[in-house]
Amino acid sequence: MSFEITRVDVWAGELEDRPGALSTPLAHIMMSAGANLEFIVGRPSHETPGHSVLFVAPLTTDEQRQAAADVNMRKSDAMHVLRLSGPDRPGLTAGVAGMLAQASINIVGISAAAIGGNALVYVRFASADDAAAAEKVLAEVLV
Repeated sequence: MSFEITRVDVWAGELEDRPGALSTPLAHIMMSAGANLEFIVGRPSHETPGHSVLFVAPLTTDEQRQAAADVNMRKSDAMHVLRLSGPDRPGLTAGVAGMLAQASINIVGISAAAIGGNALVYVRFASADDAAAAEKVLAEVLV
């Protein structure tokens, strides 16, 4: 089973929780800088009532990273993420979670989608060391 496993930087920024607040940063990053975002997550802010947090990835060029900075987003140093891309099959994400559990590696966040026979999974870990260990474990099975 051939999977691509890569480390990905996730960018984050706080938004006012109001209609239209999401469209401005996304339009700037995607339309003006040409980013093809695979990962977009919004959630309420735990720190600031009345605000949300937006997470996006990947930003692959300096122009895209600058566009994110222009709308007050920054690379998250706290998010250690692996991107898994390859053929979908039943039980894929459960298998990944099980392999990592057997290796005593904790997953602190996951986002997965399957479209047209292909799977895309973003897995977050608590540390860069955990992400590196997970990459090694998964590469033995998925690549």
